[in-house]
This record gives sequence, C-alpha cells and structure tokens, in this order.
Amino acid sequence: MKPYQWLAWTATALLLGSACLAAFNFYPYYAYGFIIANTTWMIVGMLWKERALFWSNAGLNAIYIVGLLLNF
Repeated sequence: MKPYQWLAWTATALLLGSACLAAFNFYPYYAYGFIIANTTWMIVGMLWKERALFWSNAGLNAIYIVGLLLNF
C-alpha cells in the first residue's frame, strides 16, 4: 500500500463533491472545488513520486483557472 492514503481519499472525496456541484451548475463553486481537489492530487503525486499524476492534475488546474479568469 502506498503512503498518504488518507490524503488520496480526501482528494477523491473533494473531486466527487466538486463533480456534484458541477452537475447542479453551482458555478463558480465547483471550479474552486476542482482546483482544491486537483491541487490535493498534485500534492499526492509529489509524495508518491508519480509525475503523470502530478502533471495531469496541474493541467486540469490550469484549465479551471483559465476558465474562471475568462468568465469574470
């Protein structure tokens, strides 16, 4: 088992909660939730030394941040 499982499960819960907010179109709250969840997954990726996990979530964060900036 990998270390920091509690952090990975927290990130997963945040991700699922953000998806629920997105399903009911609670903009911009779901975008903030996705940013927090993806940042948490980036931390997990660093702790696990999983570069793909880190960079995929960094890319998703960039997408959400650009979306927020363009819609204000």
